[in-house]
Amino acid sequence: MGCEITSKDRAGVINPMYDCQPAGAQYAGIGIKDCIPLVHGGQGCTMFVRLLFAQHFKENFDIASTSLHEDSAVFGGTKRVQEGVMVLAKRYPDLKIIPIITTCSTEVIGDDIEGTINACYKALKEELPDRKIHLVPVHTPSFKGSQVSGYDECVLSCIKTLATHKGKPSGKLNVFPGWVNPGDLGLLKHYLSEMGVEATYFMDTEDFDSPMLPDKTIHTHGRTTVEDLAHAPNALGSIALARYEGGRAAEYLKTEFEVPAIVGPTPYGIGNTDKLLQNIAALTGKEIPESLVKERGIALDALQDLAHMFFADKKVAIYGHPDLVIGLAEFCLEVELKPVLLLIGDDSSKYKKDPRLLALKERVDWDMEVVCNSDLWDLESRIRDGKVKPDLIMGHSKGRYVAMDANIPMVRVGFPTFDRAGLYRHPTIGYRGAMLLGEAIANAMFVHMEYTKNKEWLLNTW
Repeated sequence: MGCEITSKDRAGVINPMYDCQPAGAQYAGIGIKDCIPLVHGGQGCTMFVRLLFAQHFKENFDIASTSLHEDSAVFGGTKRVQEGVMVLAKRYPDLKIIPIITTCSTEVIGDDIEGTINACYKALKEELPDRKIHLVPVHTPSFKGSQVSGYDECVLSCIKTLATHKGKPSGKLNVFPGWVNPGDLGLLKHYLSEMGVEATYFMDTEDFDSPMLPDKTIHTHGRTTVEDLAHAPNALGSIALARYEGGRAAEYLKTEFEVPAIVGPTPYGIGNTDKLLQNIAALTGKEIPESLVKERGIALDALQDLAHMFFADKKVAIYGHPDLVIGLAEFCLEVELKPVLLLIGDDSSKYKKDPRLLALKERVDWDMEVVCNSDLWDLESRIRDGKVKPDLIMGHSKGRYVAMDANIPMVRVGFPTFDRAGLYRHPTIGYRGAMLLGEAIANAMFVHMEYTKNKEWLLNTW
């Protein structure tokens, strides 16, 4: 018995759990105010990603495409980049930054993005001398990595391009939340506000849950500004909630500008949230207020009501982003659930050496399998063949058919989630997120008990 960490050697993907690198880069890009990402590739590289965002957030986002055709594959597509930059600059007078995101086709043909950016700057100076638009090269070939590494690459590229020198100390904390929902951003801001900490968030997606205003306009955009990116080296410290989704940007600021940085842990569950608040206190010198101690106590009480009676020894299969999967596994241990299968879906060699996974390996006294470079076929086939028999599945909506076919209750968490209403609005991180997640698990189990009439009588004695 124990934990086995493997990396699947595969020739193809059956039912992928992730999208490609450019998708992640686009998600980071739309988290910036006055920004329109320009995807250098085929039309579908933008269209289908925008559809994915619209499914999850039920909102529309501005993303442009160079819309390459066959001739570009032969002769190169840099002209399309120049044309795209000029069209965006002339059409959108408030535009301040354009991440130029490469795709598999443009990386294969070898388009010189940095050289093209220099040509674009020259053209902008000639035609729009009064405008200052920052162009950011983001190299995200689709034939390796995933939306996780693409997001990380775009955040790092934006920081490298705009954060060029250290200036007057801002007294603020840099926060890299990673790929989280608007509800998570709102909760994170609540915590720092309670602690009296001023912070800048990279990338700030809180307005992705956008209001419908009296004038009937809907404004969906990121809150992180060009100025925020430029002033990142002036912060008193950086904290990254996710090792693989913004962690490299925090480390870059530490290396280049001596900005103290703490990467992780991702605050799923009580213990990880405790550590997050302690890290914020260590970087800023602020104390953790009594209000957050009370919030912690409410979450503990709520989880205690559920853990031993309903969760104990229930087996869980989890899939999704690495920081999410590992954080959820750690949360499961807190509430007496047993994670038996963790699926992480891209080809990074770093995951197998992640100290959090190695720590999990030391803690579990049951059979647990961690599969890197996996897909949802791994989940389906293991359940179908009886290699794992989970009582619960946790992951995004793309795996719902596995749960339905196997008649296993499922809790939606991660991206994309489109078959449950408003989940992007509810936090999963932090004390409140842990409480809501525990209640979602319990409710999924209760509904399943009712429909299968399996131990439904337990609810009468609760």
